[in-house]
Amino acid sequence: MGIFKRLKTMSTAGINGVLDSLENPIAMLNEYTREMEGELKKGEQALAQQIYLENKQKALINETESLVAKRDRQARLAVEQGEDFIAKLALQEKLIHQQQLTLYTEQLNILQGQTETLYEELNELKKTYHEFQQKRLMLISRANIAQSIKQIQKTNVTFHSETIANGMSRVEDRILMMEAEAQASRQFTGNLSTPIKGYIDPSLEYELEQVLQVVKKEVKSIEAAQ
Repeated sequence: MGIFKRLKTMSTAGINGVLDSLENPIAMLNEYTREMEGELKKGEQALAQQIYLENKQKALINETESLVAKRDRQARLAVEQGEDFIAKLALQEKLIHQQQLTLYTEQLNILQGQTETLYEELNELKKTYHEFQQKRLMLISRANIAQSIKQIQKTNVTFHSETIANGMSRVEDRILMMEAEAQASRQFTGNLSTPIKGYIDPSLEYELEQVLQVVKKEVKSIEAAQ
């Protein structure tokens, strides 16, 4: 009976306190392992969704850049043909697409920052998981000894801090995903309106006229050089 009395004394002294309230500590450790693995999976899914949004934004930027270039070519062709009104329409759309391009680029920067944050959070979670696995092996060894004790006092402190840490990690991952979804939803719905076909916005008349004159000069220079 001497060994059991000694083990019980060690437990009471707190050396083996983390296992005091567990009837089946190994099962509890396995449950924590499953919970952390679930959090890792959620983190990887959140990162995949963030990368998807980032790639989608890049595709939107590429498409808008193509539209800017297309409207520029149309404006120059209209100038060459003496169609000033058509040239202004093309330049007007070019300006609007340039404004959209600026907005989309800013949105991409935000998404990339969020992606980097997710990478860091996931790496930290993986580090915590590996540390837990190492500690788990040690605790299982201790649990095998502790199971020899017939009566274990029940407390509410076992793994309490670990439980809180896991809960905080889950909440933080969920909030990050909610923020990303809200940011993407808000940013992908721009306020820029599409101009009516064949209509020149009066507020852009002066700016369009200035740009048109520049384009005309460039076209004349090219024609003179040929």
